[in-house]
Amino acid sequence: QVQLVESGGGSVQAEGSLRLSCATSGSRYSYVCMGWFRQAPGKEREGVASIASDGRLSYADSVKGRFTISKDNAKNTLYLQMNSLKPEDTAMYYCAVAPGWVRCPVPIDPRRYDYWGQGTQVTVSS
Repeated sequence: QVQLVESGGGSVQAEGSLRLSCATSGSRYSYVCMGWFRQAPGKEREGVASIASDGRLSYADSVKGRFTISKDNAKNTLYLQMNSLKPEDTAMYYCAVAPGWVRCPVPIDPRRYDYWGQGTQVTVSS
């Protein structure tokens, strides 16, 4: 059973920065795809960024150039560095794992991911 715990959310003003972390445990898969997702009130959950076992990265168009996904395999931790935040980035952010994928599915579809964290809230004020 894979467990994920997000942290690092908070409230910032527009143009500010936050770094989200996702501590993982219990994964015994050789290949996993890891991703960040977000869900704003009244909206569907959407993919933000993903990183494959081989390091390939994918981003939603809305965050390209502002967000960076990375991982530290030694610490079993996934990160999302968010810069130049906008009010429309306000949402609950989730990390997730899709086991068995050599390359992450594109687009970043939450239906492909099996394990989820509880989420961390990000609020950006104008």
